[in-house]
Order: sequence, then structure tokens, then C-alpha cells
Amino acid sequence: MIFSKWNKISFLLALSLMLSFAAFAWPQEIDLPNGGKVVIYQPQPESLQGNTTRGRAAFSVKKDAGAEPVFGALFYEALLATDRDTRTADLEKLTILQVKLPGLTDEAKIRQLKTLIETEVPKWNLVISLDVLVASIEQESGARNSDNFKNDAPEIIYRNAPSTLVLIDGDPVIKNDKDLDADKVVNTPYFIFKEGKQWNLYTDGIWYKSTEVLTGWTPNVNLSKKLVSINDQIKAQEKEQNGGKELTTSPKATAIIVRTKPAELLQTEGDAAYKTLEGTGLLYVNNSPNDIFKDINSQLNYVLLAGRWYSTPSLSNGPYTYVPSDELPEDFARIPEGSEKDAVLANIAGTQAAEEALLDNAIPQTAKVDRKTATIDVQYDGNPQFKAIENTSLQLAENSNLTVMRDASGKYFALDNGVWFTSSNATGPWVVANERPKDVENIPANSEAYNTKYVYVYDSTPEYVYMGYTPGYMGSYIYGPTIVYGTGWYYRPWYGMYYYPRPVTWGFGFSYNPWYGWSFGFGFNVGFMHFGFGWGGGGWYGGGWGGGWFGPPMYRPPYRPWGPGWGGGYYGGGNTFINNGNININIGSGNNIYNDKKGVFTKDKGRDNIANRPATRPGETGPRPAVNDREGVFQNKKGPDAKPASRPDNNVFTDKKGDVFQRDDKGKVQRRDNTSNNWKPISNQKVTRDVNSQYQSRNRANTRTSNYNRANVPRSTTPTRVTRPAPRGRRG
Repeated sequence: MIFSKWNKISFLLALSLMLSFAAFAWPQEIDLPNGGKVVIYQPQPESLQGNTTRGRAAFSVKKDAGAEPVFGALFYEALLATDRDTRTADLEKLTILQVKLPGLTDEAKIRQLKTLIETEVPKWNLVISLDVLVASIEQESGARNSDNFKNDAPEIIYRNAPSTLVLIDGDPVIKNDKDLDADKVVNTPYFIFKEGKQWNLYTDGIWYKSTEVLTGWTPNVNLSKKLVSINDQIKAQEKEQNGGKELTTSPKATAIIVRTKPAELLQTEGDAAYKTLEGTGLLYVNNSPNDIFKDINSQLNYVLLAGRWYSTPSLSNGPYTYVPSDELPEDFARIPEGSEKDAVLANIAGTQAAEEALLDNAIPQTAKVDRKTATIDVQYDGNPQFKAIENTSLQLAENSNLTVMRDASGKYFALDNGVWFTSSNATGPWVVANERPKDVENIPANSEAYNTKYVYVYDSTPEYVYMGYTPGYMGSYIYGPTIVYGTGWYYRPWYGMYYYPRPVTWGFGFSYNPWYGWSFGFGFNVGFMHFGFGWGGGGWYGGGWGGGWFGPPMYRPPYRPWGPGWGGGYYGGGNTFINNGNININIGSGNNIYNDKKGVFTKDKGRDNIANRPATRPGETGPRPAVNDREGVFQNKKGPDAKPASRPDNNVFTDKKGDVFQRDDKGKVQRRDNTSNNWKPISNQKVTRDVNSQYQSRNRANTRTSNYNRANVPRSTTPTRVTRPAPRGRRG
């Protein structure tokens, strides 16, 4: 029998390394006492459903130094606890579904091996790379989200001179601010208030004035005593947010464009300058921060906004027509990776980048919620007011600071920071929910509660409830063969004593980068006066020093009281998003909304030694392992992670039947014949293509992990003025 007691233990060590999915640690070799060896090849993930992944891996075993290796396959299911900020996941639970190894036919011993693995491996605090998972999963064809998104173009404004788009959420709502002692526009991300007969606007370090809110804005060079006082306070806060250092930017005035309906701003520095894209019939505008292309054959311009494509014969005059990502000219899919415009490949149907973006969008951020200590604060602007959600049995509170729903039985559900709570009354008391509303999956896209369908309850115990949300909760949706930001629908806000804005799609310059995720051009920050910095609400040249509400409500409606406060805004409990005008919603910016929430535990706590975080999670008895310094390699508590000098090439694969194949560096594929213990050539071209595809996925997975690790070094948060856009493609 191949497996004795000692080589079962060695095999477990190898399996621990296998499941770490480390980018540069494959294959792993384990020397056995009598000269034998266990070799584990890189796993091949097959699927991801919720927080559960399934996959397989090839391995070989030599009983002793003189024995020929026997090749086999393992099939597993793993429960993941993920952290999208660090792009890693812990293995919480492992189930071995099947072991296929010639010579191991005793069912009792197979069950014993499975039990041993399933018991021991979860104790090792294994860490995997989400980028390896994304690049390696075998995407299965099937129905994609076909919800009724609204893809009509908003008003698209083109300017060839410095401009700033100022958004107001409908007609200006003007209320008196007692602390400011002035009337102020409250339904805008910008700081707009009236002094005497003059309206004042502050953005990008510059004051503007006008006699009308919607038009006539010009730079204000003669500040009143009141404006000087306010300006001093703003500058003091800017300095505080800049680490106590004076800002070194030199702001320049721009044209101010005010809109009260959804709009987007395209800009070029002077007339549009086109540059060729090698290997395609496309030109792209290289003096713009926007993604603007021209198809030589049709002479149509194509622009990418919030993940959606629009064509137009004229940038200035339109009209702009929505083009599904799978109906673009064929040359778009030929845009070379590594080119300045390769970031748009994620929004082009059928490309590898698009498939990986779809998979990444399915990976949840998970958490364990303590029933005893997790709390929620539900407030209403007056008495609770509910309205029916179309095509469901649910009703939605219109005037709540959080998303609150009532089901057909009269039970209430509230969602806060990705955690479901429930109560028998609209005003509580609230307890952590064991389930989410049964009809939540049917909420249509034209409801402002649509994003709640992307928050899940996975499991529960008497002490904890396991929950998670996918990027859909943050506004990133799968739509057909690609991802988009927002549903495209305009949702009517609530106006009362408080102003509750709704999720938005347009006006913030949303764009997706395969290496960093979604970002948007409008910068904001939560501070004492609630001013932010960035690119000025979609403007390239303009800045974003403003106040009030904070644009896209990522996970809960920000609310804005009419009363005190310069900006008067509130954004989900104090999250800060500052990244030199490039605000990444889903990864790398500390945007795990579970972080630092009372009674909510996520996998990152303790592992990375962040200040003020516990060294262990509930139920753990020792410190969690840290990430290795080497790129792509993640530590576990057992087993070596350094590559032995004798390690063979990482070129062995298994298929879904458990057959094992080897690929050489020229792409030649052979099948392992364990009867003769030899590799034999194959003529099946489909098998050859499948193995080569797996090989390419491994290389791409390593590249993704390397790019993320290189990019995720601490970057200055000093707001820098952008005078020319940096390429938004891959950074190395």
C-alpha cells in the first residue's frame, strides 16, 4: 500500500502548501524517510459559489528512492473567509470530495485519509491569493445578470478646456445653515452657499461666485470677511488631512458646469489628439483622462462610461448611442495587453480581462457576526413611511437612514454595513438575522434597494452568523458578459428634515481597472467640515473641495441634516477614501466595510498586525500567520515555502476525470499511463488546448498577484494636481 502512517503525515504537509495557492511555490516536494517523495502540483480551481470554491490538483507519490512515481488527483471543496482589501482569503473548512490514486482502493483507508485532511488542514490558518483564484477558475458558460438596467446615455458634455462638473441632485434644495448663518444648497457634493445676493462655490482651492446657482460662475478674487474666515478653516483642515504639511498644489480656475440631472463630462487638453493602437483599426485620444476611441472603418467615436460603451459621430454634438459590450467592433478585443489602453479590456466581451472581472465580482467579502455585541442604529425622518417594492412582497422605508424592509408577514429587516438585522417592529429592538428577506433576490434594478440582494447569510451558530457581500453591494454589477457600475436608474431622494440621497451611476467618472478595481474622478473625505479632494466631480482639471452629501452611497444612504455643519454630511460611519484622486472602491483602499465594526470579525484582523486589532479571532488560540515578504508567497503554520533546488517544473495537470497530463515548454502534452509508469503522447487536440489553457492561467495568476503586491505598497495621500493623465493600464 502506497500510504503508510508516515507518508500520510507528509502528504498532509504537501496538501497544506497546495491549498495556499502561492504564486511562486509550485510544485512542492516532501522528502520521505526512505528516500521517497511527494510532489504536489498547483491546484486547479473549478468553481466559486458564494464563499465556497471547488477544485482539483494533481500529485505524485514515490514510496522510496527506487520507486517510480504514481500520479493521482484530489478533488476538494473549501469554505473561504475573504478579505478583498488584501486580496487574500483564509481556508475556514475543507472537504475532500474524492481521491483518485492507483493502488489506493481500500474505502476505509480513503475515508480515514479524508477525515484526517479535513480535521487538520483548517487548523493551519492557510492563506490564499484571490488573484490566483480569479485567474485560475474555469469559467463556466451560463446565464448572466439580465436585470432591467437603464443604459440610456446621460447628458454627455464634451469640453476641450479646463472644466469642472458640479452636480446637484435635482433642483437646488436651499436651507438655512444656522452655524454658517447663510442659505446653503444641501443636495450637492459641493460647498455652495449664499452671502447677501452672491452665491459662493469652493472647489480645488478656488472660490467662485455667481448671482445664480445654476449659471454664471466666475473666479472670486476679492473674498469678503466671511469668506476669508471660512477659507482659513478650510485651509487648516486641508493641512490636517495632509499630515500637517502645507499643500504644494497650484490650483487654476476652470469653467464651472452645473447640472441638476445625470451627466458626464469628457475633456481633452485642447482639440482631441488621436493616436494609433497597434494591431487594431482603432485610434484613441491621448490627451484626455477619459477612454475615448475612434473606429477607423466607421469613423464613429466610442466612449466608456461606468463600464458602458457609447458611440457617437461627434464628441461635441452627439447623439450618444448605447452599444452592448458584445456588439463592439472586433478590433476592440484586439487591444494589446500592456498598451496604454489595456484597462478597457475588462469591459469588452470575450476578453480574458472581462472574464476575470466577472469572476472577481463574484468573490464575497465575508465576516462572522457576534449575535450578542453587533448593534444597529435605525433612525427615521419622522414616522416610518414604507412603499411597495415592485414585483416583490417587500416594502421599503423611504425615510430611514438605513435600508429597512418589511416582508409579507410583517417582519422587519434592516441592513447596515453588510450585516442583516431583524425585528418585529419598525423601530426595533433589532437582533442579528439568521436569514435575509426571502424575496430580496427579486428586487428589481429600478429600486434603490437593488444592491441589498448582494448581501448574503451563509451559515449560523448559536453565537455567530456568517455573512458576506459581493461587489454588487458597492454598486459593481455583472451585466451580460461584462461588469458595469450602477444600474443606470435615477432614484428619487428623500427630502424632509434630513436629505437622504440614493445610489448613483452618472457624474462621477467611474472606470474599472483590472489591477485595482473601480475608481471614480470625484474625490471626497469625511472630516469636520466634510470637505474632500480629487478631480472635481468628473472634471479632469478641476478639484473637489466641497461639502454636503458624498456622492455614491456605497453601502448605506448617507444622510444630510439641514442643521449644523459646514458640509453637514454623513458617510457610513466615518470611512475615508483618499487616494490622489483615484479612489478604488473594491480593493486596496481599506474599503472592507466590516472593518472595525463592533461585533463583526473579518479574516484580516490579527493577521496583518494592524494597530488596535485583536491578535486572534473568536475561537483562535494563537497569533495568525503573517504574509511573507516574497511576492505571491503566503505563509502557513506548517511546511516549508521555499522552493527546493530539485523541484520539478510546475507543468503537471489533472482533468475532471482524474487523468493526469504533463506539458513541456513547447506546449506538447502527454498523458500519464500508470500501468507502464510512462508519459505517452496524445492526439486529442481538445485535451491539448485545455491543458495549455490551464498552463496560461497559472502564468496569468502569478502576474496578477505580482502586480497587486507591487502596486499595494503604501502611497502618499497628499492630494496632487493632475496636469496630464497617467495611463490607467497595468502598473508594474
